[in-house]
Parts: sequence; C-alpha cells; structure tokens
Amino acid sequence: MKSAIYMDGNRFAESEFQYEKELEKIVQENSKTLFGEKTIFFDVKSKIDSRSLGGAVPDGFLFDFRDKETPEFYLVEVELKKHPFYKHIFPQITKFFAFFKNAKSRDNLIEKLFSFIDSSPNLKKKFKEYLGKKEVYRTLKDIIENSQNILLVIDDNKPELQEAIETYTGTWDKMVKVEILKQYTCNEKKIFAMNPDFEAISFIEVPAKETEEKYTESFHIEGVEGKIISIYEEIKNGMAKLDPAIKVNPQKYYISLRKNKNFAYIQPRRKKMHIIIMLPYETGNILIKKHKLTQLTEGIQKFYGSACFRVTLRNKDNLDEILKALEEAYKKQR
Repeated sequence: MKSAIYMDGNRFAESEFQYEKELEKIVQENSKTLFGEKTIFFDVKSKIDSRSLGGAVPDGFLFDFRDKETPEFYLVEVELKKHPFYKHIFPQITKFFAFFKNAKSRDNLIEKLFSFIDSSPNLKKKFKEYLGKKEVYRTLKDIIENSQNILLVIDDNKPELQEAIETYTGTWDKMVKVEILKQYTCNEKKIFAMNPDFEAISFIEVPAKETEEKYTESFHIEGVEGKIISIYEEIKNGMAKLDPAIKVNPQKYYISLRKNKNFAYIQPRRKKMHIIIMLPYETGNILIKKHKLTQLTEGIQKFYGSACFRVTLRNKDNLDEILKALEEAYKKQR
C-alpha cells in the first residue's frame, strides 16, 4: 500500500518505480544526501568485467570515511521489490559473497578501482581529501580487505530478505545491509525517506533481541585474524577474573558483556575489533590514551540505552587500559 507525506499544505505522493534505472539514478545523484557528506560513491559498470566480481557487477561502490581510521567499503546493489527474490536478487548477492572470499578477485577489483580513480582527477582529489599523504592503492587494499559489506538498496521490503538473513548466518546475516529507499513527489519537489538511517546502518546495527540464542562466539570470530581472537580471549579472561558471574552473550550483531545489564558490546572484525563501552565519551578519554576512540552521536547512543563510546583495537598493546574501562563500565551498570 502506497503512503503519502503531508507538509506545509502539500501532499507528497509516493513514487512508483517502473525500472531499476530510476532508483539507481536517485542513488547516484543524491549519494551525499543519502549516505552522508563524508562518503564517496561512484559507478564503474562500464569499466569492470563482470568476471572480476564472480560474474556480477554491482550498481556502485561506496566508501564511508566518517571514521578516517576505519573506513567502510560497500558493494552497492539497487533492486526493486517487484523483482523475483530467488531468481534475481538472491543469485546476484550470492555472487558478491564469492567475490569477497576470493583473494584473486579482490586484488583484481582493487587494481581496476585504483586505475579508475587514478585516471579521474576529480575522484582522485576526493580520495586525497580523506587519505592525506597515504597511498591510494595501499589504502584501497586495506579498506577492502578489512571491510566487506554489501548494501542492498530497495524500494520496499520483501519478506524473503528476512528469511535469507535468518537462514544464511555466515553470509547474508553478516555482510548484507538493507536500506529501503522511497521517493515522494509534489510537483517538482521531492522528499526521500530511507529506513534505517544510513548513519546507523554503516556505523553500528540495531541491537538484536536478547532472547536470540542461535548465535555463538564462533559465528563472530570466523575469518578473524589470530591476533584479534587473542585480544578477545584476554578480555574474556580479564572479565572472568573481575567477576565470574559476568556473562559473555553472543547476539546477532555483537558479543555483549553483562551482569545484570549489558555494559559492553564487542564487534570483532577481520583485522580489528570495535568495543562499545557503556561510559560517557569524556570518561573514555580519561581512561584510554593509546587506542582510537570514537564519539557516538546521540541517536546511536539511544540504540544502546545510555551514554557510550566506541574504541577500536588492532593489537594487544596497552590492553590494560581497555580492561580498566570495562571494569568501570561494569561497576556503573551493576
């Protein structure tokens, strides 16, 4: 059922897209509005052989530089709800999984993206604004090796999406982010509505229900480098010494640490680890000096229920200050 938006005496009617190209054009022309000013989106379909990506070329590539230390990379696929899921959307996304798992395919894509960026003065300038003196090629390789996301932009929800996410926990569940994008028009004026807000989907994900039990620690550390797993084990051991009653609680998007309440959320990645610690950012700045801290927006903190910040770990150096911060969060949440 179509919806409408009423604003300032005007009725904005929901658009109905007949062709995928229409939705693709909206994404291309409004990428800064939809994804944020600190992102770079571009389409190089005509420049890339589909064999480079397992037989399918995405509708675009998105780099999110809001956190310069840990940028995010997305293969962007634009689809319409009316497209058959298991005959069209599912096979397309599945080919991207195969691409990410193939080191040769990743290297091939990195080469092609670098050539495209290097040959485009405007695009090269945009990347240099975020990279500074860092080499473009080396940074591209680092980002794509460490951040492997698929962003599916679709004009309405499909029940099969949730079915796939719940069924394929190692691929759809981990790698696919879904954005529902709608356009409302009134004469020449347009309003875009995107759910969820990209700020949330690219930075964190909405916490899953605490009743979910199918997720395990193995689910989260699969494909994670040994040094990151070692950090995780030391944190677990440190919490066990602090209080044997602290629970390690794997959920869909994180592993939480909790006693009576969650006081930290661990998010392992291939070569790094994010931890959301339930303390004010100002407190984190006092306790943590040797690791990268990120101040979360008010909206993101609401997802977690109270003041919190994110810390990123890449090695075991100065792990004592992380354990101290976790201890303070534990005491606060008791």
